[in-house]
Amino acid sequence: MDRPLTRVAVLGSTGSIGCQTLDVIRAHPGRFQVTGLTAWSNVDLLAKQVGEFKPRLVACLDHAALAGRLSSPPASASLAEIACDPEVDIVVAGVVGRQGLEPVLQALECGKTVALANKEAMVMAGPLLRAAAEQGGGSIRPVDSEHSAIWQCLAGEDPSRVRRLVLTASGGALRDYPLAALAGVTTDQVLAHPTWQMGRKITVDSATLFNKGLEVIEARWLFDVAFDRIEVVMHRESIVHSLVELTDGSVKAQLSCPDMRLPIQYALCYPERPALAADPLDFERLGALHFEALDLERYPCLSLALGAGVRGGTYPAALAAADEEAVRAFLDGRIRFLDISALLADTLQHYAGDDDVSLEAVLEADAWGRKFASAWIEGR
Repeated sequence: MDRPLTRVAVLGSTGSIGCQTLDVIRAHPGRFQVTGLTAWSNVDLLAKQVGEFKPRLVACLDHAALAGRLSSPPASASLAEIACDPEVDIVVAGVVGRQGLEPVLQALECGKTVALANKEAMVMAGPLLRAAAEQGGGSIRPVDSEHSAIWQCLAGEDPSRVRRLVLTASGGALRDYPLAALAGVTTDQVLAHPTWQMGRKITVDSATLFNKGLEVIEARWLFDVAFDRIEVVMHRESIVHSLVELTDGSVKAQLSCPDMRLPIQYALCYPERPALAADPLDFERLGALHFEALDLERYPCLSLALGAGVRGGTYPAALAAADEEAVRAFLDGRIRFLDISALLADTLQHYAGDDDVSLEAVLEADAWGRKFASAWIEGR
């Protein structure tokens, strides 16, 4: 019997996650149908994707410019309309930052399966997303390599038998720089990640390890595990993507070469594991795996993100928003690398959080964080 096509909408199709999602879909002809694509301003790449995959719906900043490049352009729609389209089975959420929150929330309320690569959505509104999935009948499949690894390790396990989750961190591009040199690093140096090819924003967050703090918060809500049972360890090779320790002392880990197509495919094809042309692990060549404690003096943003997570409420939303503005300013050359952590520290110091995690409160916290960060950057 022929398998029905899995209908996929890709939010953020021209970004790193979006492009690799389409690589996976390309690798399995006859298995997927792309129903919607969204992008911000990369109209040229979006036009090529539309021409290849022929989605029904598309969203971008300048639809007229897109239509001018296509003989038969698809209908224009909002991110939420594409995410909630009745003809969509899986929504790949690859939009960075706050923009991805509402489409993900609405997709879950509509009962969709969401392959979640937008960590900020879960960080900002984890309780809301969990409630939306439970009430709407939707489900969340993590795409981040660390959370996908935990998800795979938890398969078949009783959640009450989980002692702790251990997320691994590469340490980012600056992990071996002398601390005194960090004040003068350039954007090119920060973006030269040693093991992963990612978008610019997440690569900067990897250098500060702010992303790892967000991942701890995300793990807390994805897997319903308390913060004091989630740890982070330095692992330079990026081969072990995360570990789960069980109550009997057994530890399960998921290993693979650094390739985001693997967790993307697992989210799209779960519970199946079709073949994918990916590099196999060569254990003889690899030789050894290394783990070490993180130097929190080098990574103050990790502690700040964890602090926001423990405070809870709207603190993570405000801090994540401030980080978006800080990273944008750094990439634009308006602040220095070490200003990012200074800005985030001041954000936490000045923000009077709210225990309310309604969508309105979360969006207000996001707006506060952006306004505070913008004023801080302007003052520099």
